[in-house]
Amino acid sequence: MPLSPIDTHTHVISRDETRYKRAPIGGHQSDWSKERPVSVEQMIAAQDAAGVAKSVLVQASTCYGHDNSYVADAVAAHPDRFTGVCSIDVLAPDACAVLRQWLDKGFTGLRLFTTGSTMPGQQLGWLDDPKSFPVWELASERRLPICLQMTAKAIPQVVTLTTRFPKVPIILDHFARPSLEDGPPYVAAASLWELARFENIYLKATPHNFLEARRGKATPESFFSRAVATFGARRIAWGSNFPAAAGTLAALLAEARQAFAALSAEERDWVFTRTALSLYPALADGSGRA
Repeated sequence: MPLSPIDTHTHVISRDETRYKRAPIGGHQSDWSKERPVSVEQMIAAQDAAGVAKSVLVQASTCYGHDNSYVADAVAAHPDRFTGVCSIDVLAPDACAVLRQWLDKGFTGLRLFTTGSTMPGQQLGWLDDPKSFPVWELASERRLPICLQMTAKAIPQVVTLTTRFPKVPIILDHFARPSLEDGPPYVAAASLWELARFENIYLKATPHNFLEARRGKATPESFFSRAVATFGARRIAWGSNFPAAAGTLAALLAEARQAFAALSAEERDWVFTRTALSLYPALADGSGRA
């Protein structure tokens, strides 16, 4: 029997705009967070309907910026269902103090947002700024996973960071959005494949990748088989990106299962469950906390 899936990438949006004020990065709120917000209670219902055991709540930076209060409250209320990934300004002089405060509230991961739905086509250049290094050092001490919302343009910066901080698990959201249209052997994604030599690099597979793997000469079977052959299933995790990705959580999970259907049962267990547990052990003990 396959293990119950764990979702490594979900977002929650409160309908209470007084208690949880909108403060999106860049000043522009994402369309999805306005048009199809999902509250904590709705997320639990969606998980139950989809058969998703637990999930990682990733701070909705395009709605709340660096105020992680709603996710913190969700994890505190439902530690058996969630753990949280926070977002902070890593270039700020007090970044380490701020990060410690959020970690004390139960967060077990950090996300750095350098591109996304409110910054189409852009890749901000501060990812490997030395001002951020104290935060990376703290993450190294805590073995805190850091998710990177980025494009393939930032891969040289990732090499700098993974070389300098080899103890930090680095998770590339959406596989760092590689170009796949050329198809096997996916030469256009060469810079991504080269990262496999760094053992602390992990990949998060989301609906963005499932869509791209159907363009041009690409197929989900050939792309994800190549990804697993290069990185190993132990370094790949599924994330629905619900509700930023349109559709029900159940439909998004079904799409993901189809995309990875060519893998062995053991490999699928890693992609859908075991890798998440290795990155976020709090999900295993039900504490939601580090």
